Amino acid sequence: MKNTEMILRSKSLSKRFGGLTAVDDVSFEVTRLGVTSIIGPNGAGKSTLFNLLSGTFMADSGLVELDDQNITRMSPEGRLSCGMARSFQITNLFFDLSVIDNLRIASQALEPRSNLFLPLSKSTIAMDRANELLEEFGLLECRNQIVGALSHGQQRRLEIAVTLATRPKLLLLDEPTQGMSQGDTQDTAELIKRLGSKITVLLIEHDVDLVMDLSKTVIVMAQGKKLAEGIPSDVRANPLVQTAYFGEELA
Repeated sequence: MKNTEMILRSKSLSKRFGGLTAVDDVSFEVTRLGVTSIIGPNGAGKSTLFNLLSGTFMADSGLVELDDQNITRMSPEGRLSCGMARSFQITNLFFDLSVIDNLRIASQALEPRSNLFLPLSKSTIAMDRANELLEEFGLLECRNQIVGALSHGQQRRLEIAVTLATRPKLLLLDEPTQGMSQGDTQDTAELIKRLGSKITVLLIEHDVDLVMDLSKTVIVMAQGKKLAEGIPSDVRANPLVQTAYFGEELA
């Protein structure tokens, strides 16, 4: 019987690189809608865990399930077709193309296979989706602007829009506010909060205060292991979490 509440499950997930165990027997579940965040110091295994969930790395042991389907050995493209999309720490866009062209290319997967070899001007489904995203992400004014000329904050916002082009049900965001100004960070936080009302967001983020404000569940990692999991107030008050690496930051 399908679990209607749970969308993603990690079961005893592990990954080793030579003698280093980067992810060590990590298990957790992500329920539908809202924001679930993974936090931890540098070297805690957060990005490796994301790579295992998204298919960039293959796990040495354990399972990844999306909507009760075992996707552990699927490629990133296979996981995308199942409804999982991911953004990266480093902006991954076509910098020499316009904003609308980036969105239209990303939306092309929505077109029927029979339209594959038609001119882009015939890709009406993709263009309609691109225009929706322009409006939703506040990018209408820079529609025809070359991506390389955008501010860092605009580029990060566009990258999230591109990631959502195929209407995934689960979005993995890897440090989306990295390098942003305080104003751009707050705008992005509001955007992520709005996204969480429509789809499920799994977030890696270094800004602890932002995480505590956005998340319904926080997972804490340290040295490749899951150290704690719970609602933000419980995690903030957890003495193990504070003693391990946060000190007064969560006090």
